[in-house]
Amino acid sequence: MNLFLYIIFGWITALASCGNDPVDENGGGGSQPPEPEERGDVTLLVTTNNRSLDLAKRAVDFSEKSNMSPSTITLDPSTRYQEMDGFGAAVTGSSCFNLLQMTQADRTAFLKETFDPKDGLGFSYIRISIGCSDFSLSEYTCCDTPGIENFALQSEELNYVIPVLKEILAINPSIHIMGSPWTCPKWMKVNNLNDLQPFDSWTSGQLNPAYYEDYGTYFVKWIQAFEAQGIPIYSITIQNEPLNRGNSASLYMSWEEQRDFLRDALGPQMVAAGLKTKIYLFDHNYNYDNIVSQRQYPLHIYADPEASQYTVGAAYHNYGGNRSELINIHNSYPDKELVFTETSIGTWNDGRNLSTRLIEDMRDVALGTVNNWCRGVIVWNLMLDTNRGPNRDGGCQTCYGAVDINNQDFKTITRNSHYYIVGHLSAVVKPGAVRIGTTGYTDSNLMYAAFENPDKSYAFVLLNSGSEKKTLTLSDGTNHFTYEVPAGSVVSYKWNK
Repeated sequence: MNLFLYIIFGWITALASCGNDPVDENGGGGSQPPEPEERGDVTLLVTTNNRSLDLAKRAVDFSEKSNMSPSTITLDPSTRYQEMDGFGAAVTGSSCFNLLQMTQADRTAFLKETFDPKDGLGFSYIRISIGCSDFSLSEYTCCDTPGIENFALQSEELNYVIPVLKEILAINPSIHIMGSPWTCPKWMKVNNLNDLQPFDSWTSGQLNPAYYEDYGTYFVKWIQAFEAQGIPIYSITIQNEPLNRGNSASLYMSWEEQRDFLRDALGPQMVAAGLKTKIYLFDHNYNYDNIVSQRQYPLHIYADPEASQYTVGAAYHNYGGNRSELINIHNSYPDKELVFTETSIGTWNDGRNLSTRLIEDMRDVALGTVNNWCRGVIVWNLMLDTNRGPNRDGGCQTCYGAVDINNQDFKTITRNSHYYIVGHLSAVVKPGAVRIGTTGYTDSNLMYAAFENPDKSYAFVLLNSGSEKKTLTLSDGTNHFTYEVPAGSVVSYKWNK
């Protein structure tokens, strides 16, 4: 079969098979007919901020000519930075509700496109709440009746979250799952650590030190309950946004409290239970919500050897401050890990406008955190509906998802910037990859990161934020190739040595 007929046949076959796929309302939706496969030494994924190229697959061959290009970027695998854990989004109760309104065929198509490590984008890290979050269907914990013996998974987990996680694990069995609590059970709360009066509220309050042991048991039971469902928990954070008293479900936890709880209860109980789940500190903003006593929150806990032995590192959000704080924390304790665990788009930052958000989010969230030592990048809700929900009073009612689904048909999907920035990383950078150095050409409009994957292939993710296309040459010291990078675009490259 000649090439022309092969391409036409491929398109006819694809179109014939896509009748049940989710529809795309803005040129950037759920599963789409596969493009004719392009073959070459280097595979590329290209997205422009005007959607003229939308996760488009391209390929180029290595050049057989000597490389004399002045715009050459050379990979340097001898310079090695952090190992990568993965990239993904939060699978909240709201996301799971929306996913389960889709037909099975449509949901499977979307989940394969998103999580399949071979034929999809290979999202490799997801975050779920331990109990409710501000994007749950109700307010609950797994032990709302006083007494830790009353711990049990609840209907939202059993009927929504766990079924979706099982479908994702069937597609990508090696995906990493992180759990984060928004609040402890209300019966464990007090108004403050001086009066120690009961605090019957989902919002704010502090953990009563008298219940440290019970709350440590709560974490252990939660991890074990998910493992009993066939869902391994790779990591946890001790408290989502511990300095935020105002979320619809929240708990204030100073670094002193987190240190004591980790050192005296959670850490020893995790070890005694034989759990290998990673424990991360903090899980909040770069600027520590401008609370002077809480600045550099994780460093205070690292300084306590008894507490520090139980934690691998710290997690950050970007709702306040600058990502340069990641460098400060890394330089203080370079043996500790960093992960980026939450960011949002919404009505306040023109979140559905890809022309601006693709570039800003790629710069600030994706490449910006990876180049500042983060091992993982997780954005907020994987999927919300076109009314930015389901959501609850007191939570974010102006947030968009990484994708939005039309709640009139639960079929029509719009991809937003967060889906693209995660997908461009996860498609070519696999868990266990190591970020490596580069030398050569630089430009103020270019931002990039290079990696060596566990299978020894190379990955390179590039942002061109400029209004002009750029012809760049990439070299690994043995092979080189040239590609014209469109203006306002993200390009992901992968090739074997």
